[in-house]
Amino acid sequence: MLGVQLAELTGAAPDGTEEALDLVAGFDDALAHGLGRLGGERSAALTALAGALDATPLGPAVREAAEKIAAGSVTDEHLAALAGGRTALFGAVHDALLGRLDAALGRTRAGWAEAAIETDAEAPLLGAARSWLQELAITGWRGVDHDLVSASDQAVEALLADPGARRLAVLLDGLAAELRASSPVATMERLPVRRWADLWARALLLCRPGGRSGLVGREEPGGRSGPVGREEQGSVGREEPTQVSGRLLILGVDVHEHATAVQAQVHAVLEPAGGARPRVVRVSVGAAKVDTIVGPAVWRLLDAHPTLLGALAERRGLDVTDMSLPASGDLIWHDDRAALAEPADPFVTARVLLPEAAFPAVPPLERHPVRIAEPVLVEGHRIGDGAVELDGHTLALDLDRLPGLGPLTPAMVTAAEACVGLVRWDGGRWTLQPLAVRGTLKRKPFEAHGGDWAMGPTDPKVVKAEAKAGDAVAVLRERAGRLLRR
Repeated sequence: MLGVQLAELTGAAPDGTEEALDLVAGFDDALAHGLGRLGGERSAALTALAGALDATPLGPAVREAAEKIAAGSVTDEHLAALAGGRTALFGAVHDALLGRLDAALGRTRAGWAEAAIETDAEAPLLGAARSWLQELAITGWRGVDHDLVSASDQAVEALLADPGARRLAVLLDGLAAELRASSPVATMERLPVRRWADLWARALLLCRPGGRSGLVGREEPGGRSGPVGREEQGSVGREEPTQVSGRLLILGVDVHEHATAVQAQVHAVLEPAGGARPRVVRVSVGAAKVDTIVGPAVWRLLDAHPTLLGALAERRGLDVTDMSLPASGDLIWHDDRAALAEPADPFVTARVLLPEAAFPAVPPLERHPVRIAEPVLVEGHRIGDGAVELDGHTLALDLDRLPGLGPLTPAMVTAAEACVGLVRWDGGRWTLQPLAVRGTLKRKPFEAHGGDWAMGPTDPKVVKAEAKAGDAVAVLRERAGRLLRR
């Protein structure tokens, strides 16, 4: 990334961004206080949201929903319309921001080809989930208590038993866990209003018949403001996936986790067999967890994917055969269709292949500003006051996202001379999340990657601490096996 690119990226926000976000904030405030008891100001916020969408296909439905809810009628259909309108506004902001990033970095991105929506069959378990989300909306975050949170348990349990509903189940489970930890919410000084509204709207749309057809499994457990609950294997999306083979060169791994789930999302470049243009892809693998499993032990939950973990730990490429790649760029991973290849330097991959690679389309319901996470290489910079500085322009470092299950530390990032990372947009500004760094610290050269400990920690102090604490994953698995045998 050059200084001129950074200047183009971090200039004034695209026109209309602040206005769209203000409309969303008005709706989120109404949701926080409960749609069952709207006052004049919050009713006006719903009317303003509807007015912004008047010229769109959603306009009539959102307008009717705003009017009916202001009059005291809160139905499932009305809530879905408002959730759709909120999502559409965020989608417009996302497209403007991602267009700015692509223009600044000179990247080409595929467009999303619309196709017929496959309507999922209605199921009672979807109705149960919608009922809980409706009760949340009527009550508002301020009214949430332990009894209301516990009402989700049966719906989540039923959804977890259905593989096709796993994404929705993990999302609802994550939302319920956050609400449970915060209950009674009325006693909280500050609420994560936008985050909870994000989760609520996303879950409500996933509950709709057909809602699961146009999405990919790229949600963010543990992200500060992104949705929780990524599905392990991605999804089909609206377009038929293509079968791909070739060489997969890893750029880095971004690990998301909350108390009940973890996902490792690998950002990589695929060199297709036959010499076609390189493509930027993601590989996501995940697992259920409990809140007592933290730090490097989390990697052991993903041991069903030893080839992928080996490539991360040994910084090697992968030869992949006949894997499905949807238009969203989320490679559907099969560990038995991959083989370890030669060592591959992520810094070389980023320097040589990223400028010429094709970037994937973004599915409509994936378009949210906080979901922007684009791989870049930053060199020739200096770091000061928590930001990368290039030719007088700055990009804030997102050190809060450094995972606790790898060797990357803030000190290493500060001393880095080269960094492979993800450019994100959150909290009204662009940031850089480091995935791999190289530099000199205390007169010694170093290189650290987020996936270096995927096969176990290599730092003697960490190894000793883990040995002393014992293998929590093995203990829990043994106990679970005993329970199942009874």
